[in-house]
Amino acid sequence: MKLALEFAGGSQTLVKNQSRHEIELEDGKEWLMSDLLDWILQNLLVDCSTPDLLIKDGNVRPGILVLVNDTDWELLGNVDTVISEGDTVTFLSTLHGG
Repeated sequence: MKLALEFAGGSQTLVKNQSRHEIELEDGKEWLMSDLLDWILQNLLVDCSTPDLLIKDGNVRPGILVLVNDTDWELLGNVDTVISEGDTVTFLSTLHGG
């Protein structure tokens, strides 16, 4: 299953400053956002010294807006949201230093 991950608002610094990632997940199973978060931890944040700035305790840290195809995941079921072929999942940090 192919999908796109987008990181913006500073969250891209956690994934080697790459804003968009085209990924392919194992077919033949239902993927939930909780599964995707685990995949991100194991594959994109593996070399990151501060992965908990994005994902903590199996969920997205407060201050990170998550969109699935431009819809807030809170309207879809948060970690229980089912993701599908061709989806775009965006992680947008709303926290900024100053």
